[in-house]
Amino acid sequence: MRTEAGGARAPRGRRAGIWLAAGTVLVVGTGGVVALRATSDTGTAAAGPQVVHTSVDSLDLTGSPGERALAARSTKAFRMLAVSWQDPSVRLDGTVRVRTRSSATGTWSDWQALGAGDAQPDPAERDRAGVRGGTAPLWAGPSDGVQVKADGKALPKGLTVDLVDPGKGGATTPAMDPAAYAMPGDGEETPTDQPTDPETTASTPEQTPSDDPAETTPAPNDSATETPAESTPPAGPTAEPSQSTGTTAPASPTAPTSTAPPTSASPTAPGYLPSLSAAYPSCASASAVPHTMPSPLPAQPPATKVPAPPFVTRAGWGADECARDTGYPDYGRTVKAVFVHHTDTTNAYSCADSPSIVRSLYALHLHQGWRDLGYNFLVDKCGTIFEGRFGGAAMPVIGAQTYGFNTDSMGIAAIGTYTDLTGGDSKASTIVGAAPSQAMVTAISRIAAWKLGMSGVSPTGTSSLTEGAKDSYGFTFGKAYTLNAVSGHRNGFATDCPGNQLYAKLDTIRAYAAGPPAGVGVTSVDSASGAVRSGTGYVTGTTATVRWSTSTPASLLSGAEVLVDGTSVAKVAGTATSASVKLTSGRHSVQVRATHVSGKTATSAAVTVTADTTRPTYPTAPTAQLGKGTVNTAGVPVTVSWKAADDNGLRSQAATSPTAKTLTATSTSWSTTAKSATATKFGLTATDLAGNTATASVTRTATLLQESSAKATGTWTKRSSSSYLGGYSASSGTKNASLTWTFKGRSVAWIASRASTSGAVKVYVDGTLQTTLDLKSATTAYRQAMWTKSWSSAAQHTLKIVVVGTSGRPTVTTDGIAVLN
Repeated sequence: MRTEAGGARAPRGRRAGIWLAAGTVLVVGTGGVVALRATSDTGTAAAGPQVVHTSVDSLDLTGSPGERALAARSTKAFRMLAVSWQDPSVRLDGTVRVRTRSSATGTWSDWQALGAGDAQPDPAERDRAGVRGGTAPLWAGPSDGVQVKADGKALPKGLTVDLVDPGKGGATTPAMDPAAYAMPGDGEETPTDQPTDPETTASTPEQTPSDDPAETTPAPNDSATETPAESTPPAGPTAEPSQSTGTTAPASPTAPTSTAPPTSASPTAPGYLPSLSAAYPSCASASAVPHTMPSPLPAQPPATKVPAPPFVTRAGWGADECARDTGYPDYGRTVKAVFVHHTDTTNAYSCADSPSIVRSLYALHLHQGWRDLGYNFLVDKCGTIFEGRFGGAAMPVIGAQTYGFNTDSMGIAAIGTYTDLTGGDSKASTIVGAAPSQAMVTAISRIAAWKLGMSGVSPTGTSSLTEGAKDSYGFTFGKAYTLNAVSGHRNGFATDCPGNQLYAKLDTIRAYAAGPPAGVGVTSVDSASGAVRSGTGYVTGTTATVRWSTSTPASLLSGAEVLVDGTSVAKVAGTATSASVKLTSGRHSVQVRATHVSGKTATSAAVTVTADTTRPTYPTAPTAQLGKGTVNTAGVPVTVSWKAADDNGLRSQAATSPTAKTLTATSTSWSTTAKSATATKFGLTATDLAGNTATASVTRTATLLQESSAKATGTWTKRSSSSYLGGYSASSGTKNASLTWTFKGRSVAWIASRASTSGAVKVYVDGTLQTTLDLKSATTAYRQAMWTKSWSSAAQHTLKIVVVGTSGRPTVTTDGIAVLN
């Protein structure tokens, strides 16, 4: 068993012989002497994240040339594994299966087949002494046991299973997003979105990279085509090195390079050329090597409107900088293409484990003899971005990700497996694939927008890259190929990476990264009481809230503005989905214009908004009349009638007195009660669509007149009961017996009792027959207003009831009348 831990590694490759002197490096070039900041990282080390040390235990597989194995055995703690072999140019022609034992439960996992590793350094890095080939890694989680079986026609020499303990620690939360937005002439910036919230993706059938080149022919519209080699002038020595520490988010490169040495108070520029102290960390086992700058010195990335996304820096995820090759990496001239990968590890991971996964990949790549972690960036399923290979996130760092095309490109690795076994992906690996999460797709888009934005390359365009390897299947060394600016790994190498499910999202990633914003639309325009539509438009007051949505994720928007009649009246951050605006009275056209991080804009369709400042009216004033129902001294039935109107429509109506009641917008009547012998105000409120209100009321007094105040003819009997008004009533079964009340009022109601034996009466007003009422009822009821009549004004009237003498049930019982004035 061989064990590796973090330790200083000497630089490999040639560097310019320039020594650090007094914190500033002077480089002589065609442009003269350039002062490069060499900021010390000691000022932030104490507050920054701690280095997390990892270890790799390698166990030999033994057996015959066509069959090697490692019997089930206990091991030191590990979380990730891969199988590696001596010669990186040798492909694995066979099957490797592993199973692991959980240190938490002691149970063994099912057997898992591992596919061939896809990411590779270019020949200059791959062909160094000690570099190994390897399978795709497997994230096993906390484990303490392993068993391996490998079989094939001719397995590679020196097969080992490499068990990685990534240690504990590392950050999963980037710093605040530096993206900002300022409209022309604003003079100030408005912060935009925060880091993406975590989300979980569901597992789906898996796909893995194929070893069969015939299965990986690029699609016609997404393939590499041979074109004349592109000539790009070399960059001049204009970079200003600085140190990126902790979990800070790199700022957008907009300032020109200064030619004066920076002061001690100068802030570092995360993502740019690292300082000498960062490139050459102080390590206990470090060899004495010159601290030299890259030669030629890479140019500072050009200014771009696109802000850097928030990401967890190497210091943030706990990178042991003493474990990589010391010094600076190799740099290209600019990033012309982005290759999207997947790590081909399991999707059954918690985003809290992402720093450990990144450290494990780092450890495996170093164990295989690479200079550093191969990918430039990694993204987990929660959308968290992790800085990959050392050298400055904004710089054109040459990674080890797409063999033959690593120069002037960058690799973004999606943590997990995104194959689709039903869609033609290789079945060499049995790791189940998943659909990439929206958060992951958005994060990849943000990196692509930023990096390609610095190069002036459209994410929906193409770029020319020259093949740098002599043994890459399907590609010819030294020839230039046209590739999509955002490509899958499979477009530049014979592999299924990044899996069909992620590959299918590349068009979305390109559109998100390139802009303009898509799907911009006004969803509502609200007044203080909510959104109210009138026909196809909206009605509000002079203050309104405009709401909108986009299909482009908010983190790729730098701002939005509301246009009223074509004029911008409100500007907000890209994460905002609403804005308050002031409107003048009248009809307006309202739109929303969203701005992509690239500066491209898209404007929504217009909606009509009417700012209404006019109150509703009451074309028919409220009137009150007596109604039918049960009568008592505390509540005489009253019906209030009216009509309210508004030019743009009513939202609602309500009764406010003598009791409160919510009415509909179309209500024209309301049944209530009035206290006897008391002036009662019947109040109403109407509210229009804009929230303007109007009130109206009518005041009336209800009076009860008992039967004793009536002139009687025929025989009437006085009945006493607490169920009657005043404790008594009058009853008669004599045909043509009558009672006549004389009163002054504008509404009258006759009150009676009802039962199954009740008879009928005739009702006369001012000597004219009005109706015949049958008082028979299956249930007994007292104090019932049986009949009403109203006039437009108060006047003197008579009300007479006459007993009909109904056969078998002639009796009627009256409890007087109610009069409304």
